[in-house]
Amino acid sequence: MKIMVGYNGGEVGVRALELARDYALLCNAEVYIVTSMEGGPKEKMADVQKAEADLKFAEKLMKEARLPCTAEQSVRGFTPGEDLVELAREKNVSHIFLGIKKKSRAQKIIMGSTARYVILKAHCPVTTIN
Repeated sequence: MKIMVGYNGGEVGVRALELARDYALLCNAEVYIVTSMEGGPKEKMADVQKAEADLKFAEKLMKEARLPCTAEQSVRGFTPGEDLVELAREKNVSHIFLGIKKKSRAQKIIMGSTARYVILKAHCPVTTIN
C-alpha cells in the first residue's frame, strides 16, 4: 500500500504528516510526500528553498518511524490540486492526506481550493485535517 501526503509545511501540514505516519504504521504502508509548485516565473527562489527544507523535515519524520518514504518537489506546471491528483494516479497511491488551511469564501472564489479539487477528483480516499 502507498499513501501520499500533499505537504507544504506549516502547522497544519505537520498534523497531516503525523496522521499519515500513524496510518502508515498501522497499514505497513510506504509514504510518498510531495510539495507541488507550479514553477516558472511564479516561484521565488526563497519559496523553493523553503519547500526543500520542509521536505527534508517531513522525510526525517517518516524515517524516524522506520517507514519507507520518498519526498519530492513537483514542478510540472499544473495547479497543486491537478498535480496531486495526477501524481496519485501515476504512483498508484491508495490514500491521500492533506492539511487544510481555512480560507474565507472570497479567498476560495478568487484562489480556488487545492483540497477541494483533490477531494472531488482523486481516484482514492482523501483524508483532511485542519
